[in-house]
Amino acid sequence: MNHNQKKELSKPETIEEYYASRPFLSTADVQKNAAHFNVFRIGEPNIEDISVPFGKKDYYKICIITGNSRIHYADKTFEVQEHGLLFANPQIPYNWEPISSSQQGFSCIFNEAYFNHFGRIKDYPVFKPGGFPVYELTTQELSTIKAIFEQIMNEKEGRFEFRDDAIRTHILQMIHSAIKMRPATNTIPEKVNAAGRIASLFLELLERQFPLENSSSEIQLRSASDFASQMAVHVNHLNKSVKEITNKTTSEIIMQRLLQEAKILLKHTTWPISDIAYALGFEGPTHFSGFIKRQLQLSPSQYRNT
Repeated sequence: MNHNQKKELSKPETIEEYYASRPFLSTADVQKNAAHFNVFRIGEPNIEDISVPFGKKDYYKICIITGNSRIHYADKTFEVQEHGLLFANPQIPYNWEPISSSQQGFSCIFNEAYFNHFGRIKDYPVFKPGGFPVYELTTQELSTIKAIFEQIMNEKEGRFEFRDDAIRTHILQMIHSAIKMRPATNTIPEKVNAAGRIASLFLELLERQFPLENSSSEIQLRSASDFASQMAVHVNHLNKSVKEITNKTTSEIIMQRLLQEAKILLKHTTWPISDIAYALGFEGPTHFSGFIKRQLQLSPSQYRNT
């Protein structure tokens, strides 16, 4: 993403805004806060364009693309040489930047309400922060995923009484196929106990603070004590629970998330470095610069310009 493409990060794009920016799509079945699903072909006239602004979207998205492209996902960039598969979720900002002129494939969007009482869609590794969201597919793997998308297209156009259940089943089939292709090695089995609930709430509160809407925003929870106070638990209990579930300290997770957000803001906005420092809760630009240098061996300006 070049300098001219940088912009202020905004609130997550809603499904309503998604359709409003694509006037050729029908909004007849879009109802606020209701379950929603749609599927599109990419590469046909007046159909889904993968080139979208970097930022969060208030819905889930699964895409396959044939064509050279780059996926900017959180603080990382993945280059797809031939066939790419993306699993995007409402927690992580992203965009898909086409490089070659020819881009063909499929895209589907849905919200969490679409999967109410039909599995826990957000718990799959492909949709978790730190999971594996981008796949470079072989020709055979592309054929497998493409066939599932074709089945979804057929179901969407049909009048089968249990059409949505069939579509959900195909989406889960696609997720399972991807996980089998590249098993996730960095996900932690869920522990349904007090420690698991506390760690989950901590991670949810941490993630809720992002994205920052503008350069004058500032995160409110930055230390383990801040989170413990918000959750009404003792800080030692919070630290023990987080360590048990994630095998990382509370402070490590907070610092890793601040680093990820700092990298996003340095790369995808033109905010002054001092504004980024204060927005992320640092005492000033000097402290922020020291943090970035320790983590990346580069100054904030050097990282921004690489």
